[in-house]
Amino acid sequence: MKVLVVDDEQAIRDALGRKLRREGYNVFLSGSGIEGLRMFHAERPDLVVLDIVMPEMDGLTVCQRIREVAETPIMMLSANAITEDDIVQGLHAGADEYLIKPIRLNEFVARIQALLRRSQMTNGDSESGYNDGYLRIDLQRRHVYVAGTKVHLTPTEFKLLMVLMDNSGRVVTQKELLEQVWGPEYMDDIYYPRVYISQLRRKVEPDAANPTYILTEHRVGYRFEKQPSV
Repeated sequence: MKVLVVDDEQAIRDALGRKLRREGYNVFLSGSGIEGLRMFHAERPDLVVLDIVMPEMDGLTVCQRIREVAETPIMMLSANAITEDDIVQGLHAGADEYLIKPIRLNEFVARIQALLRRSQMTNGDSESGYNDGYLRIDLQRRHVYVAGTKVHLTPTEFKLLMVLMDNSGRVVTQKELLEQVWGPEYMDDIYYPRVYISQLRRKVEPDAANPTYILTEHRVGYRFEKQPSV
């Protein structure tokens, strides 16, 4: 598996590169957003690690450029404590994941592995996909269409939708979502489901403020409700 690390701090870049190589990854290192974008197009990595704050072109801009052409999993690195607003901003740019500096290398590798697992997920129990005329989910191609228009979901958003759809009509608790979508490495990130559910609704619901597909069970979790065909 190929991983591209883009960070303007050489010490961090080199440390992450050494750790990933020891874990068996083929690693490419870049010190700037512009160079990183060029390297992405040249090497086509399986996953990208992006620092947010970089000169010339910041990580969010690089993320947006990558999302214009590919669905490659993207992890953002932040030097500051992450708020829900930060996560939402990254999601809007197309990121899958955030990690706060200073980085604990073992946690970094665990989250890389979890993100790659999500991007390579199997179809689960929903072999036939879903189509009610408004929302269509093509599991073989991993495509989602809303009112006939293809919408982009990150690997994490797609996995989240699949877990909810596989359990349609049943409440999936936040703990279950964290375990099944993100993995055991994320059990303390209790705000993740709420933020990602909000983002997913914005993409697939006719009215995100009054959802019909992804319903909230207060203090418990979320439920996917199939809709009559239109």
